[in-house]
Amino acid sequence: MTSVPQLRGPGRGVGRRTCHRDGVVASGDEIAVRLSDELQVWIEHEQETTLGSLIDVFGNRAFALVFVMLLGVPALPLPTGGATHLFEIIAVLLALQLVLGRDEIWLPDRWRRVRLATEGRFVRGLLNAIRRLERVSRPRATFVFGHRLTNIVFGLVVGAGSTVAFLAPPFTGLDTLPALGVVLVALGVLLKDVLVVAAGIVVLAAGAVLVVVAGAAVIRAIDSLI
Repeated sequence: MTSVPQLRGPGRGVGRRTCHRDGVVASGDEIAVRLSDELQVWIEHEQETTLGSLIDVFGNRAFALVFVMLLGVPALPLPTGGATHLFEIIAVLLALQLVLGRDEIWLPDRWRRVRLATEGRFVRGLLNAIRRLERVSRPRATFVFGHRLTNIVFGLVVGAGSTVAFLAPPFTGLDTLPALGVVLVALGVLLKDVLVVAAGIVVLAAGAVLVVVAGAAVIRAIDSLI
């Protein structure tokens, strides 16, 4: 596996990669690098953009980034027909690891080799969306992040949203809102912005309501045909 090149600032040496606005003040050879820029460098320079590669490169931020990459596909406003179920299952497994207190991701080798969508309109749209969010986001209530209890709540929210997306009726596009909610929550954790996290929870909850209502309508329709 190739290492991801670090970004350089103008007239500077190699900058230390840091999470966007993580409270570290850049000085000397250090520059603050936005999350979207780090992700773009990984996409452009990594030979194999697999789950395992993402986990190895981004370290303790890998949980949230993996959730963004896995649920970013079903978050698109397009019917997936159940094609993203594997991603949602992996997200539930990782969320359970967070709840159980793991600091590092464990995945079977077979799942570590799963290739992530890093080409075409999806990745361009994802990077543009992250950049737009970075422009309006700022650290808010940062004291709530990085604690054992916070990680448990994060895992429970992601697990719930991924499960709802998995249970959404196929070809309806109803998995979009719960998946988008998970993506926003994960980005809020990465940016340490509690308002983004809250917005993600609201979107997730709205998606869950739609899935329940649609599911009930399907059941009633089946009953009427029997």
